Amino acid sequence: MSAPVDPAATASPATEAAVSTPPPTPTETVTQFVDQPVAGAEGLRDVVASRSGAVGDVIDTLDSLALQVGTARVSIWDMVVIVLVLVLVITVAWAASRFSSRVLARATRLDMTQRLLTEKMVSLVIWAVAILIGIDVLGIDLTALAVFSGAFGLAIGFGLQKTFGNLIAGIILLMDKSIKPGDVIAITDQGGQYTFGQIRRIGIRAVSLTTRDQKEYLIPNENLMINQVENWSYSSKNVRIQVPVGISYTCDIVKAEELMLEAARKVKRVLDAPPPTAWLDSYGDSSVNFIIHCWITDPEEGTGNVRSAVLKNLWHLFHEHGIEIPFPQRDINLRQNKALQELIKAMQGGAAAEKT
Repeated sequence: MSAPVDPAATASPATEAAVSTPPPTPTETVTQFVDQPVAGAEGLRDVVASRSGAVGDVIDTLDSLALQVGTARVSIWDMVVIVLVLVLVITVAWAASRFSSRVLARATRLDMTQRLLTEKMVSLVIWAVAILIGIDVLGIDLTALAVFSGAFGLAIGFGLQKTFGNLIAGIILLMDKSIKPGDVIAITDQGGQYTFGQIRRIGIRAVSLTTRDQKEYLIPNENLMINQVENWSYSSKNVRIQVPVGISYTCDIVKAEELMLEAARKVKRVLDAPPPTAWLDSYGDSSVNFIIHCWITDPEEGTGNVRSAVLKNLWHLFHEHGIEIPFPQRDINLRQNKALQELIKAMQGGAAAEKT
């Protein structure tokens, strides 16, 4: 009859080690994580060292040069890995954004506004995914950085409040299609300065507005939602231009009106439909005032040059047909007093002496 077998005596050495080794305490686990804040750098070091001993020695040297702050240890090798991952993530995200922009540019079913909105949303998703992948590659545990990330996020929120506000404003402008690239707008800022030009692009922070003298204004997106904006090409690109003209009281206003319409029709950019019109505006102190109304369909090419062309044509037509453009006329009434009478007598006496 065999003796009973003691389970403890037949246990393997590995089982004994597993039983005898106490589990790590929470403090030791946290300390181990903090000592190695970039787990991806440790894994990359082990992989490179296993393939090349010389490179592994260089990496060990870089890893030995570390900065100890409390329980946290950051080496030069950790910083090198972080920089390499950041460069790789930014390069890939930038290339993916450019590729998505080229693909969306070929989407003929989308208009310009829808294309820009889709491009911005895709770009935001690409960068968000790239950041998450970079964090995963580095092996950073965000739960250990919860306090720091919360404080950092709060600081970023206050510092970039206007930036995020302009980002949301730009997305809203693209969604409601009130302003889109190619529109001609006029905006007045809080200081009363009037700006007129064509929208070239709608960026994340600002709208690029180019004037006729090729000055480019970067207007924050929020300003276009807060301030009043004149959109000359929102529903139609037809724009009416007013040209004020004054003629003498002695002229034939019917003939003058015919010449005004002829001068407007001679300008190439003026539309035939709706046709130009001339309205009698008022009886001024020195002239009968008319306003010529003419329409164009390309306000991005400017309005002052059209007004100038109409006035030049009208100048020649008025001279050919004897229509007078009067000078300012004033009636002066002099009050009678002793000094004025003496002055008149002296002037009359001087004139009589010259005749003799």
